[in-house]
Amino acid sequence: MRTMAFTDFGAGLEATELPVPEPGPGEVLVRVLASSVNGFDLGVLGGHLKGVFDHEFPVVLGKDFAGTVAAVGDGVSGLAPGEDVFGVVMRPSLGQGGFAEYVVVSGQYGLAKIPEGLDHPRAGVLGLAGTAALNAVDAVAPQPGETVLISGATGGVGAFAVQLAAARGARVIATARPGAEAAFVTGLGAAWAVDPADLPTLVRAIAPGGVDAALHLAGDGPAVAALLADGGRLASTLQYAPDEPGRDIKATAVMADPNPDTLARLAADAAEGRLRVPVARTYPLAEAPRAITDFTAGTVGKLAVTI
Repeated sequence: MRTMAFTDFGAGLEATELPVPEPGPGEVLVRVLASSVNGFDLGVLGGHLKGVFDHEFPVVLGKDFAGTVAAVGDGVSGLAPGEDVFGVVMRPSLGQGGFAEYVVVSGQYGLAKIPEGLDHPRAGVLGLAGTAALNAVDAVAPQPGETVLISGATGGVGAFAVQLAAARGARVIATARPGAEAAFVTGLGAAWAVDPADLPTLVRAIAPGGVDAALHLAGDGPAVAALLADGGRLASTLQYAPDEPGRDIKATAVMADPNPDTLARLAADAAEGRLRVPVARTYPLAEAPRAITDFTAGTVGKLAVTI
């Protein structure tokens, strides 16, 4: 099968032919039709997870996947060959990934069916970023009328988070540079777009007493936390934890948990039009290195890879 993989730490991503894997007990073999680029993939390719995960070289990149069930292992129920599925590759080691024609994944975790109304390219960018966004929004639990700052609003996680927070009635302040980025986040439901280059001044002009909650998806953690009102809530996907005695800030480090219920909820929202899946650009598998480069340079929304 065709894959995009790297052969050792420090090596670049390149086209690699590998055998089609076989599903073991409790596993599902998926014929992959779409994937996407995530920050996690850059960490894997850059060798930043050396010592954190076992690496089974050649390591195929791609945390997301969407496609059809090709085969199921012993003990898997409720799934049959030909059914459309999507999710997040949650294997105990790094080796198989979504930048391949086939991937073996767990049948119990990180996998859900694709409902009618959601195509493979959009499902292929939804799993990891959508889960991280939902988990972050749940962590701060915005109430109607509260003001929520989202730092990193133009990326994949941020684009979903803006919509999810606004859907709960929150007034969203989203970081975005003037122009196309600002139009992007306000189009997703943000009440205000603020230039991250002048974040404190612009946010204080909107919320002089501080914001009720903040999502730290990008940018300087202390700067974001400083804009919270006393007693405010912070969720960080970058593992930032403020140390500000006396302010009673509730901080949560968010690790995406793509359980089947979360994935099914995101897919239903996307299929029924409640959640927009912003695919900025789509690349064929052979151009995955270019997608990585473009992602590193900064993007608005998600970058999809089709197989």
